[in-house]
Amino acid sequence: MGVTKLGMLTPSSNTCLEPLTQEMVSGLPDLSVHYSRVPVVTIGLSAQETVQFEIDTMVASARLLADAEVDVIAWNGTAGSWLGLDHDRAIASAITEATGVPATTSTLAFFDAFAALGTKRYGLAVPYTLDVTQQIMSVYREEGLECVAEAHLDIRVNTEIGAVPGERIAELLRQVAVPGADALAVVCTNFWGGRVAPSVERERGIPVLDSVAVTLWHSLLLAGHSTAALQPWGQIFGLQTLPAARER
Repeated sequence: MGVTKLGMLTPSSNTCLEPLTQEMVSGLPDLSVHYSRVPVVTIGLSAQETVQFEIDTMVASARLLADAEVDVIAWNGTAGSWLGLDHDRAIASAITEATGVPATTSTLAFFDAFAALGTKRYGLAVPYTLDVTQQIMSVYREEGLECVAEAHLDIRVNTEIGAVPGERIAELLRQVAVPGADALAVVCTNFWGGRVAPSVERERGIPVLDSVAVTLWHSLLLAGHSTAALQPWGQIFGLQTLPAARER
């Protein structure tokens, strides 16, 4: 049996997604995950901060992953949630054009997860400032999703985001688990939401979509690898097929 190799583009200041992803896949001997970093330090809407997510930067790092002959490359960051899905579609397309490797992003993964679960209304838990949070809600609204509750921590510095303990994230999720929410979304790949998502799912009885988890789920399915063994990490891993083809 061959080994499936996933490539992940990681924000340079991220201290969460690599160890969390490795925790999730530790029991899968036929899978390896490889990482390349892109410069990201703070999260905001200024020109200086949005330029961190330029396509050329992503492609340069993706080429390094392609040298390892990975099966999929994922931009494991959520900037598309405030910059717009077209931004991430362009990144994925440019990576594939440059490397010949199928590509995705955390935000594109989220929207396939929402579609697969039939989500129309969601609760949003994020570490970001209010303006970024509101921009995420606006982008998601344009894509047909209604935010029924939000909770944010007003943090800009990414290393500070990575230091937020899991129990604080669980508190945010409980705040947004209001009647009418079809799912809860933890939109940040430097947030330890993946560790608390399963317990909050059981407690509240609705799916909790963590950014690191949905990126892994999406990458595995694009690579043709089963996600069934990862179901203890969240309901999303029980879905073994992507929704009907949509623009990615």
